[in-house]
Amino acid sequence: MCDESGSPILFYSVSDKYGEFSNFAAFPIKVGGKMWPTSEHYFQAQKFTDSAHIKKIRNARSPMEAARLGRSRKVPIKKDWEKSKDSVMHTAVSQKFAQYKELKELLISTGNRKLVEHTVNDDYWGDGGDGTGKNMLGRILMTVREQLRSVECNS
Repeated sequence: MCDESGSPILFYSVSDKYGEFSNFAAFPIKVGGKMWPTSEHYFQAQKFTDSAHIKKIRNARSPMEAARLGRSRKVPIKKDWEKSKDSVMHTAVSQKFAQYKELKELLISTGNRKLVEHTVNDDYWGDGGDGTGKNMLGRILMTVREQLRSVECNS
């Protein structure tokens, strides 16, 4: 069932094949008893303790607006953000793929292929466009894929 020798799956834009893997994809998620319009909204809001700013991000009209608000440093971010951001992203991604059967099936259908957020815009969450980036979003997606596969096999 798993294609271990397949070429990497590149994703970035929500309009491309595998665009569902993007945090900008329009799949609302429920985390901590609250609905978030996208995983990007959730992720960006977690940088802050200021409840008014968190609410502003949660109510942002688009994931791009949520990202812009989250990247602003007019409001101070949590002191431990750099240490906790991977865990926050894992929560966002795991909730998104657990809450939508079609997303879970799509992710599992990628077998063991490497998942890569391919963009020159980001060398932490993405590959930096040339493969030298950390690709942390891709790595987290592959971890979540394994977790979902394991749950499916054990149920």
